[in-house]
Amino acid sequence: MTVFPVPGSRRRIRRTHVIAAGCAVALCTSVAAPAAADGGTTATKPTIVLVHGAFADASSWNGVVERLEHHGYTVIAPANPLRGLYSDSAYIASVLDSIKGPIVLVGHSYGGALISTAAADNPQVKSLVYVSALMPDVGESGMTLGAKFPSELGTATKSVPYRAGGVSGTDLYLKPDKLHQVFAADLPESTTRVMAVTQRPAATTAFSETAKVAAWKHIPSWFLVAKQDKTINPDQERFEAKRAGSHMVEIDSSHVAMISHPDAVTDLVLQAATAADSARPALAATGTTHDAQAETALTGIAAASLIAGAGTVLLGRRLRRPAS
Repeated sequence: MTVFPVPGSRRRIRRTHVIAAGCAVALCTSVAAPAAADGGTTATKPTIVLVHGAFADASSWNGVVERLEHHGYTVIAPANPLRGLYSDSAYIASVLDSIKGPIVLVGHSYGGALISTAAADNPQVKSLVYVSALMPDVGESGMTLGAKFPSELGTATKSVPYRAGGVSGTDLYLKPDKLHQVFAADLPESTTRVMAVTQRPAATTAFSETAKVAAWKHIPSWFLVAKQDKTINPDQERFEAKRAGSHMVEIDSSHVAMISHPDAVTDLVLQAATAADSARPALAATGTTHDAQAETALTGIAAASLIAGAGTVLLGRRLRRPAS
């Protein structure tokens, strides 16, 4: 029996091909979109958290804050309690918990020990930046690291007992006549005299308590070595940076590089904030997700094409089927 096409069926078949092709494009787009979205997270500017160290306060970051805000970043510089590694890192961790989106965590001096602990188990922290900082491994403290790499800090501090809320302990201050030489030799003496008067002391537990975690083992890090540092031995800073596999830079600076060289510190923070996932050694060591995303996208595109093709064939067959 001769089968005659239904009037207008050829036109409907052509229209079916067009619709099926459009479906394929839509399916491919919807499948590929998650990979593009995931890969695009690096375009979202992170919040940058700046943690100061001992004998200083958050205003020590002023120059860096101004420059980062000029680049469009949201910046937070919390007040470090300076009461002990465990309590201080818990406080910084609570600050991080209040932030939505990716975070770049920056620590100066003793603040480096805090970010190494506070960032542990926080998936929002994408980068760690150390500025002439302590970077202890598990079981290490500021004191044990200082014993391996002596500096002039040991003879530049004085101990003062304190009492607060039924708790007593010992605070460490920099001797006023030593602060310029040991802490900030590249700043004007008129500035360091004010710093000596307004310094915030750190409890001895800040340096004696040993680290229980080391977030730099799992989070990519950047390290600024201050070659003229008399507070933390530059050799200690190099040792820490190399051990962690940090992206390291060295500049001619005293311990307070963020005050005397805010441009250099800002540049390093920006490197950490804008680094692509492919530049992150920690992610590369554990296997990046980019290859998996690409494979998923290609698989999805192939599946979409098969589905669209099958739809074209089935619809075409139905249209060619003779009317009853």
